[in-house]
Amino acid sequence: MAESVRTLLSEEEVDKRIEELGAQISRDYAGETVHLVCVLKGAVFFMCELAKRLTIPVTMDFMSASSYGSSTKSSGVVKIVKDLDEPLKDKHVIVVEDIVDSGRTLSYLLKMFGDRGPASIRLCTLLDKPERRVTDVKVDYTGFEIPDEFVVGYGLDYDQRYRNLPYIGVVEFN
Repeated sequence: MAESVRTLLSEEEVDKRIEELGAQISRDYAGETVHLVCVLKGAVFFMCELAKRLTIPVTMDFMSASSYGSSTKSSGVVKIVKDLDEPLKDKHVIVVEDIVDSGRTLSYLLKMFGDRGPASIRLCTLLDKPERRVTDVKVDYTGFEIPDEFVVGYGLDYDQRYRNLPYIGVVEFN
């Protein structure tokens, strides 16, 4: 099956919104250090760009979890592929995600991280699909609310392809 990619959000739109999110987080955490937790692989592009725009001290860690595999639909089972390297105790944690869809993965991760004793924990996502939510997840910082379409680019993939697109596109199956 062949597919094509239609632009949903341009590189300029994404860049501008990340700048705005960086300014908002910097204001909210003025005088504090934030610990960004990247959910690999998709959020790495977003987290790096976001971190560059923060004016407060930043530390980072990475976690890999998945509920998709090579499908376009969530399996509903969260698999931890790589856990964090650093403890979260007493840190101001911001979980950085590429997209919040069903909410299953984030709900699981937020509970798991919350049990590790952070001073605070918030969620920042580049993309949010609230109409797909099956689990209640509070998103503190949202780049864009998008319709229920399968998106790629800026770290998001379809079967490991299209992550390197500098914009957000919709996969259209021909």
